[in-house]
Amino acid sequence: MHYREVVFAGFLLTLLSAITCAQTPSSARKSFQQGQKNYEQGNLDLAYENFSRAIEISSRLDKPNQAATDRIGAGHGFDSSSNTDRITVIDPFTALSYTSRGLVRLKQTDFIGAIGDFNAAIRISPRLAEAYVSRGVAYRLKGEIANAIADFDRAISLNDKLSAAYTDRADARIELHDLEGAQQDLERALALNPRAPEPHYQLGYVQLQKGDLASAKKNLDLAIALKPELAAAYHARGTIFMKLADFDHALNDFNQALEINEELPITHMNRGLLRLLKGNDAEAQKDFERCLTLNPGLKAELEKRISMAKGMREAKP
Repeated sequence: MHYREVVFAGFLLTLLSAITCAQTPSSARKSFQQGQKNYEQGNLDLAYENFSRAIEISSRLDKPNQAATDRIGAGHGFDSSSNTDRITVIDPFTALSYTSRGLVRLKQTDFIGAIGDFNAAIRISPRLAEAYVSRGVAYRLKGEIANAIADFDRAISLNDKLSAAYTDRADARIELHDLEGAQQDLERALALNPRAPEPHYQLGYVQLQKGDLASAKKNLDLAIALKPELAAAYHARGTIFMKLADFDHALNDFNQALEINEELPITHMNRGLLRLLKGNDAEAQKDFERCLTLNPGLKAELEKRISMAKGMREAKP
């Protein structure tokens, strides 16, 4: 059983400063920048509206007599899936705005809406590699792994220096149990961006699955140093300590993971098992109950592991 943390691509929100926007109205840039700020602060509904306004201002529709505010206001009425065919683009900034709004929709788990926005971006700028990466993430989260890998391949063919494309393709390859392919992608991602925490975490996860505990711990230590709020890295490192029977360090890492993100069912399971081994049955039971509340499908696995832990405890001299 594995546990990985979904890492949403956020790279596109930094692209505005790197492009020439001479033909883009200042009001569109301002809306885009407000969207960046709201996205980073977790204000997703506001970010959606900001990026929608940036799209409206930087593009025009075949029906100019329809007020832009009417389209934006009525339940996100300016929808890429219905209006993209009628857009006359003023500049490629519009594609960045669509891609950024798609990232907001990813965060909101609106995968179909996100794919619609990424489709719009690709239609406007067919060589925008970041849009393919983002659409690939949406496909992967929908379980369409072949489509996801095809998009990551396309992004890499357009820009082989885009580390996020390798990182996300590795995640898709992990889904297919292609650990060797995933490791190659992650090593390439880290060669391009050695201080990116996510590929260090993912590489540590792959090495853990392959049984290379020393290398896995080294990469997980780096991931945590670079991004202390990465709950999945603490969980994975705690799993290594658990395998090494270093239960105190394992418990510390599971505690840290759950302090960052309380809704991690497998972390609750593992912490409960450690508490059970230490004779703290009441606290263990709380973890087991929380695990099943978050994921009832783990019941059979949990019961099997509880039985094993009780056997280990009884076998102690």
